[in-house]
Amino acid sequence: MRICLYGSGTNKINKEYKEKGYLLGEEIAKRGHTLVFGAGDDGMMGAVSHGVKDNNQEIIGIAPDWMEDFEGMNNNCTCKVLTNSMQERKKLFFEDSDAFIIVPGGLGTLDEFFEILTLKKLKKHDKPIIIYNINNYYNTLFEMLDFMVSEGTINQDNLNLYQVSTTVKETLDLIEKTL
Repeated sequence: MRICLYGSGTNKINKEYKEKGYLLGEEIAKRGHTLVFGAGDDGMMGAVSHGVKDNNQEIIGIAPDWMEDFEGMNNNCTCKVLTNSMQERKKLFFEDSDAFIIVPGGLGTLDEFFEILTLKKLKKHDKPIIIYNINNYYNTLFEMLDFMVSEGTINQDNLNLYQVSTTVKETLDLIEKTL
C-alpha cells in the first residue's frame, strides 16, 4: 500500500515529534508499505523517510523542481518525481496514494489536509485519512472544527471523514482496517 505523509519540513520542531516520526517510518516499512511524501529531508518528512529507508522500504518523493532552492531535498528516495507546481505535486499525492497520514506540520500540511479532506467530502475518494496527533498537536484544530459545527458552517458528519490516532501502532492499524 502507498501511504502519503503530510507533515513539517523544518527541523525547528519539537525533537519528540521527529523521534515519533522516525518510529512511524519504521512501522510503515516493517508492514511493507511504501511512503509517498514531499521529498523533504528535514522535520517530520525527513524523520519518517529515514525510518522507512533504514528498514529498506520504497520511498516516493514528489516535489516541485524549484523546491531545492527553498529547502533540503531528500536523497533517500527510491523514486523522485519533480513537478512544475505545488498543485501538480498535490495531484500526484492524491493519485499515487492509498491512504493519508497527517503529522505535526505548518501551513503546507494544513493546506494538504484540508484539500484531501474536502475531496473526500465531495466523494472524489474514500481513502483513509488519519491524523497522528502526537502530543495533542492538533487539539486546537479539533476545537476549531467543533466550533465550526456549532456555528453551522460545516456539518457534524464532516468530522467523520478522518480518524485520529495517538500512537504509531494505532495509526497503521486504522489504515489497514479501513482498506
